[in-house]
Amino acid sequence: MNSLSIPFFPVIRVARHVVVSGAALLLCACATQTAQRDYTAFRESRPRSILVMPPVNQSPEVKATASFLATSTRPLAESGYYVIPVALSDEMLKQNGVTVAEEAHAIELGKLREIFGADAALYVTVTRFGTSYRLVNSVVEAAASARLVDIRTAQELWSGTAVVALGNDNSGGGGLIGALVSAVVNQIINTVSDKSHDAARMANYQMLSAGRQDSILFGPYHPKSGTD
Repeated sequence: MNSLSIPFFPVIRVARHVVVSGAALLLCACATQTAQRDYTAFRESRPRSILVMPPVNQSPEVKATASFLATSTRPLAESGYYVIPVALSDEMLKQNGVTVAEEAHAIELGKLREIFGADAALYVTVTRFGTSYRLVNSVVEAAASARLVDIRTAQELWSGTAVVALGNDNSGGGGLIGALVSAVVNQIINTVSDKSHDAARMANYQMLSAGRQDSILFGPYHPKSGTD
């Protein structure tokens, strides 16, 4: 009879140990998820003006660079920064023989400071752009990453990413054939209406607007400057 008895107290101690260990792991996971970005360099730099470099395009769509460049100014300006007019900076680069975004990204920071007089440069890389056909649906995508670099010190101040996907609902009647036809029609409409440009604009707002989690800080020309 004694050989079959189960030690009660050791079991309780083990159970308590498991619960405590699990709670500790959960707290560690929560702490990792809520870890905040370090803005020390950003606050010390205090950039007032930003030069947006021509985005590097890794997508197959040639219009990606122009769309992301054209829609980058507004979210930065609304966040409180003076943005070097992108049409002016792009034309100046072209007049100096820089027609490829990769070449523009390779220009020395000191040279950029000398030519444009900006405090910081924004480097954008487009990873997805355009309309794609997926089974019975067509999706307009825009995805990019960005780095903000202090031109005066070469220190990276901030980095971020954005992904936007605009889909069309083809779940209506007509069965599989109807859904396929609808998807093709939607893809043509999306291409003709250039919804990709809208997706790029939304991605830039998502990526370059202040006041969001892990976003850039409010610039000196915004009423909330210094409060974040």
